[in-house]
Amino acid sequence: MMKTESSPPFRFKKRLQIADTSFIIRNGDFFRASKKAARENKGHSKVSIERHGYCMYKILQAEELTTNIFLMVVEAERVAKSCQPGQFIIVRMDEDGERIPLTICDYDREQGTVTIVFQIVGAATHKMAALKAGDCFHDFVGPLGCPSEFVGEDLESLRNKKMLFVAGGVGTAPVYPQVKWLHEKGIEADVIVGAKTKDLLILEEEMKAVAGNLFITTDDGSYGRSGMVTQTIKDLVEEGRKYDVCVAIGPMIMMKFVCKMTEELHIPTIVSLNPIMVDGTGMCGACRVTVGGEVKFACVDGPEFDGHKVDFDQAMKRQQIYKTEEGRAFLRAKEGATHHGGCGNCGGND
Repeated sequence: MMKTESSPPFRFKKRLQIADTSFIIRNGDFFRASKKAARENKGHSKVSIERHGYCMYKILQAEELTTNIFLMVVEAERVAKSCQPGQFIIVRMDEDGERIPLTICDYDREQGTVTIVFQIVGAATHKMAALKAGDCFHDFVGPLGCPSEFVGEDLESLRNKKMLFVAGGVGTAPVYPQVKWLHEKGIEADVIVGAKTKDLLILEEEMKAVAGNLFITTDDGSYGRSGMVTQTIKDLVEEGRKYDVCVAIGPMIMMKFVCKMTEELHIPTIVSLNPIMVDGTGMCGACRVTVGGEVKFACVDGPEFDGHKVDFDQAMKRQQIYKTEEGRAFLRAKEGATHHGGCGNCGGND
């Protein structure tokens, strides 16, 4: 790979010099010791791991929160020790499995556990949903990405801010640890949780326990307020509530319209982007986004960005294009040096 000024591998290297990344762990070396056992049980690496005693990332709890949305508590002591709100992990179910990036929903440093929430969207997550307590992940890599900005802020300054969190669908999972972190520091934030219908709401009781004020809204009006989260934002402001910052996490289209609304209301807004991710280190270029006219990579520069500067239309279009072989070839040709091909899915490995 040629060196360029904008090449993410070298920006990532610089980041390594600044941040302590000793906690970013892979169990590849560990599993090489059991490679023979894995080969003998081809297609059953999970069984092989359990049989030969190499289960490093055990699932302690697995449950279906609602239709096609699952929660798992995973034993990952070093990740739990170092992670912060806003960061994510990447899991693989076996040595040939797909990398699945997931935002950290919760963590317990004393117990050494990390909680993840995911939705079935394809073959890999469908297979993952079948895992039960006692099963294991082959890889559990993290924490990755940058922590939420407020984690590094002065607490007194934070206490003087009025914060609003907006969660859409599965976006409730990454919003929860942020609100919980603030709550533990004595800072109460308002939270809007939106879902299509009551049956698709998740973590309501958990969020209620840490939010200053919790507002539930459903598209069909089956529970809480009726309508989109954007209407609730507008209603709260019209009711006299003032916010210094908004944090929105959910589907791309939701975050786009939340940002349109907050821009009109002059509320600075942070979004957590969830574009296509593959390696999680900035090497593959899959999570390329444009923020304020500059190319950024969500896995190392984010996942959080100034929502009023994000080109959401480009990001959503790119996600759709990336799903096809022809589309990946188009992006490789169009993006040149900023599309590194390390993902192995677009043929740009040189």
